[in-house]
Amino acid sequence: MSLSGSMLIREVGKRILGRYLESAGSRDVELSPAMRSDATGVDIRRSDGFSKLASKVKVDCYCGTDPVKIANRDFVFYRADTGSYALEAMADTTTRAAGWVQYSLADELLYYRIAIPRTEEEIAALLESPDGVFFAELGVERDDLRVIPMQALRTWFEESNERYPPRPVVTNGRSAWYRIVPMAELEAAVPGVRVIGAVYSRLMVG
Repeated sequence: MSLSGSMLIREVGKRILGRYLESAGSRDVELSPAMRSDATGVDIRRSDGFSKLASKVKVDCYCGTDPVKIANRDFVFYRADTGSYALEAMADTTTRAAGWVQYSLADELLYYRIAIPRTEEEIAALLESPDGVFFAELGVERDDLRVIPMQALRTWFEESNERYPPRPVVTNGRSAWYRIVPMAELEAAVPGVRVIGAVYSRLMVG
């Protein structure tokens, strides 16, 4: 299986977050299969205590701070930090299908910002590697996880999304629209946002 672009970094993020959730005490962590569209908009399922939780994963590479690495066109997953959330308002401009903020049946959004100073080919090869190699050699320079309650996000987004600039994004051959929202504004408006911070450095690989 050969992945690239947004599908590749999504699978990298899911693998990191799956391992992190296990290390944080979650049980029965199950990742959605790669390259399979989940109509429910759920990427990770797990048990936390007596509760079963479904999570949508959004991986955002606009997290880098080193100007030399940002300028390196080979580092496609190391972009300049924008301090913003990118939220999908429309999944397909041709069909006018709703974005994952509206259609996802997840309980929470795992918004994972990550900067990796490696080439796409190197990262794709590491994704095929065993956990020991993947986590030891991936070389994440900076990452940040924020957990957002999906229902609260959806309610706020439906009322407020048009206040924020749209950005066209082409993903897997389809054109989508995202709204770019400053992190501080969203976190002040949506109740229950949890700032976890860096998680990659916490992982213990046995």
